[in-house]
Order: sequence, then structure tokens, then C-alpha cells
Amino acid sequence: MIDFSQYGVAVPEILLPKNIDLKSWAVIACDQYTQDRPYWQKAADIAGEKPSTLKLIFPEVYLGDSDKDERIAKIKKTMGDYLSGDVFANGEKEFIYIERKTAYGRTRKGLIVAVDLDTYEWKPFSKALIRATEATVPERIPPRMKIRNGAPLELPHIMLLADDPDDALVGKTGELVKGGKPVYDGDLQQESGHITGWAVRDEKTFAHVESALATIAKKGTDKDGNTFLFAVGDGNHSLATAKAVWDEHKKTLAAQGKSEAEIAQSPVRYALVEIVNIYDAGLTFEPIHRVIFNADNAKLLAFIAQKVDGEVKAAASAAELEKLVADKKAAGARYGFITTEGGKTTYTLLQTEITDLAIASLQPALDEFIKDNSGIEIDYIHGSEETVELGSKDGQMGILLPPIAKDSFFATINGRGPLPRKSFSMGEASEKRFYVEARKLF
Repeated sequence: MIDFSQYGVAVPEILLPKNIDLKSWAVIACDQYTQDRPYWQKAADIAGEKPSTLKLIFPEVYLGDSDKDERIAKIKKTMGDYLSGDVFANGEKEFIYIERKTAYGRTRKGLIVAVDLDTYEWKPFSKALIRATEATVPERIPPRMKIRNGAPLELPHIMLLADDPDDALVGKTGELVKGGKPVYDGDLQQESGHITGWAVRDEKTFAHVESALATIAKKGTDKDGNTFLFAVGDGNHSLATAKAVWDEHKKTLAAQGKSEAEIAQSPVRYALVEIVNIYDAGLTFEPIHRVIFNADNAKLLAFIAQKVDGEVKAAASAAELEKLVADKKAAGARYGFITTEGGKTTYTLLQTEITDLAIASLQPALDEFIKDNSGIEIDYIHGSEETVELGSKDGQMGILLPPIAKDSFFATINGRGPLPRKSFSMGEASEKRFYVEARKLF
């Protein structure tokens, strides 16, 4: 089998359930719908007593609940039960090429691989093969380590971006394998579209993948010989958590007297990811909006306007505000604010002359205000509809951000380092990666 290690890639042994019922088995990434418990309750209702990835993950909507430790223990026990029971078919050494048709009529292509966590770094201005696109919050890693540490399985919702104008790595790999029978094919729950996956196992296709990786690596190598191969599009904290667990596990293995070769072969060294071409026609970059709780909304709006040197204008409705914020012809960055006091909702546009990404100016202002005003909470929302809805509740503020262009994306990250945390999302909430594949971990 071809050695992909110079590209930080490995061929994983993928586990898929027997007789897949995708509607009950597959659920959306755990970091979605973080303010929507009814969504996750419906997912539980759909799963019922059937095997489901919902029982193998920790939806972040529940992270603040008091039963966190019990939930983690139950997840790990279920993983073990699934492995020892009759849930999974025999594992196969393979990549998986996928096509995901979303409810918005778009089709996104992806390639499931394992990546070497020693080739990834989230810290700013890293020169690693795989780099973060957004700032990582170190405090968010330890709670997630509890979930991954000692887990018998991992399931991927991490998505990496490749700068591949020719679409050789993902799209052309798909052309080589789509003549065969899919390893899974079906509709996803809660009107999230359809997904089909094909196995990539033959040496000819592996050789094509290696050639495509070589081309992308050459393009991404700077004059000092540093190669920027993949950028983390989704799941940055999950990948950072995987790396932290691996760094810790390496020390444990060394203390146990394991050889360097044994340590290097540990499954914990790798993480399952989906690679997506940044130029994929089915891939949209959506801003991640903000919702603020327990703030003096008028004071906060005035503070932000002063910080970004913006002009405040009224909008007549949510629809008008969304249109103004998303206006690509506008000279500068625009922000939309939805506030409600005494049952009356107000829509406000903040027009600026900022030419950099809008979030780069907004987030530092929010951080400063929150630091100086106790009791304020912030959440990050995928989708303008939910942001407007949350901003329409008394005492809360929804903040809409403009669309993010993907032109020169890699050059921006390479030049300035990671963007502020939660800067963008690839697609709407329902378009996020669903858990389907699994891999043995501990």
C-alpha cells in the first residue's frame, strides 16, 4: 500500500454498521444546535432503541448539565458494546469518497482519511502541514479531552480544506470509484439531505490520491520550504482535543517503555477527517453569528459602533436587515443587530469602512466589553434564522455577520495566522458533517 505519511495522511481501518439505516444511525456534528434541545430530543426519538451515533457522541447542548460524567461513561460503555456486539461489519483499510446533497440543493464532495496529529498545530503562525483557521480557546480543550481519553471509538466531524483548483484530490478520486457499489446511501434525518459513500481501496486510486497530494503540497510550499497542505474548516477544537490527547498518550506510552516504532503506530496518533476542496461548488462559507445574553444592549451597541467607527442605521425588518448585511457591493463590513425590549424588536445596521474580514474587528470589541461587564454570556450560532429568533427574545441581542469570501483564504491564514474564534462556518447548520464512519481509538 502507498505510504502517505509525508503528507500527514494515513489509510484508516473504517468501521461501518451492518445494514445501515442512515436516518437512525447518522446524526449531525455535536457542536451544532447548541441552543436547540428539541432538535436533539427529536434525534433521540428517531434513534429510539436502534444503534445510533447519537449514543456515541456528546452533543454540546448538554455540556453544561450536571450529569456530564455519567453521560461520558455511558458513551464509552456503548462504544464498547457496539464493538463487542453485532453492530459493525468487519473493518476495511480504505478512504471513503462521499457526496452530500443538502436540503439547499447543493452537493458537496469529500474524502474521509486519517491525519497524523504530529503534522497538525493550532497555535498562531504555525508552519505545520495542517493549520487552524480560527483562534483556539485552550480552556475548551480539557472538557473535551475527558470524552476522547480512553474512548474505544472515534467518529469524525472534522472537515479540512484543500487548496485544489483542479479538484484532483476529491472530485477526480470520486470519478475513479463511483462506478462501484456505494458502501452506504440514504437520506439523513430532520430534512438534512442525502449522503452516499464509496470505498477507495485499490492501488490505482491510491496512486492518484498520492499524485494529487503531491501537487497540492508543491503549491502550498513557501520559499523557506514550509508546506501548508490543509486548513481546518470545521471542528478545530475537536482536532485540537485529539492532538492534546495524543500528546498526553505519547508520554504514557514512553513511560511504559514502548519503543518509538510502537508509539508511532498507536491509533491515538491519528484522527478521522473529511477533506473538502475549498473550490467545491457545493461548499459555501457562512459567517457564524453571535447571540449575547445578559448585556445592556444599548450600551453594547454604542460600544461596538465606537470601536469599529461605524454608522448606525435602522432597518424595517429582519429580512431587510439580512439583505443589507449580506450586500456584497457594500464598500465596508456591515453588521446587523436584533434586540428586543418589552416585547418590541428593533433591527439595526452598523455600516463601517472596514475592508478586512468583519469578524476580525467585531470579536475583539465583544471580548473587551464582556471582560469589563460581568455576567454577560455569548453563544455562536450557525444560521441567520436562529440568530434572528434568539435576538427577538427580551434582553438578548442577535448579531448578524456578512458572508465570508473564500478567495485568497489560504494566503490570509498563512500571512496573518488564525482568524478570531468562530469566524466562519462551511454551510448552514443542517449541511454540517453527519457521523457515519467510525474507527477504533483506544
